[in-house]
Amino acid sequence: MSDNFPIVYEREGPLMLGADDTCLVIVDVQEKLTAVMHERERLVRNLAILAEAAGLLRLPTVYCEQYPRALGRTVEELRGHLDAEEAVEKMAFSCMAEPEFVERLAATECRNVLLAGIEAHICVCQTAVDLLEKGYNVHLVTDAVSSRTAENRDIAIRRMESEGAVLSTTEMALFELLGTAEHEQFKRIAGLIK
Repeated sequence: MSDNFPIVYEREGPLMLGADDTCLVIVDVQEKLTAVMHERERLVRNLAILAEAAGLLRLPTVYCEQYPRALGRTVEELRGHLDAEEAVEKMAFSCMAEPEFVERLAATECRNVLLAGIEAHICVCQTAVDLLEKGYNVHLVTDAVSSRTAENRDIAIRRMESEGAVLSTTEMALFELLGTAEHEQFKRIAGLIK
């Protein structure tokens, strides 16, 4: 990790997610990569739910693409739920090594990062470790990350947890963000999950 980027926050430990202080980061869910992921359909479904719910909750979303000329663009099933803003293109495995990503993330002014994408044991893991190092609270959406093999995914999840990431699931994170069944988006988000 480069020392060119200042520490944004002093980390205060895991915090409950709140829509006013949480952003969604989606890593490298691209055509050629996604096609070979373990449990591809479940992965893409949960990512689409997260992206659509982030829009409903007005969560800032930043998404990356690893060398898209070779690996393709973000999959169509997900692209339709993302903002018009273009993906951050990168060559480094960690999103945090890309200055444009760091700038977009800082512009959200969020201290909690809901992290999802592929591959869990490479780009997601390295991004998580760098985010944690910079003081962000990382909430890893475990049913919205994958690798080509279950073993790589599972080891990556264990590694990220041991580094300080909070483990979550799509449903768990979204209901935490809602906070109450009286939330104006409760019915729509509950409908996405069902």
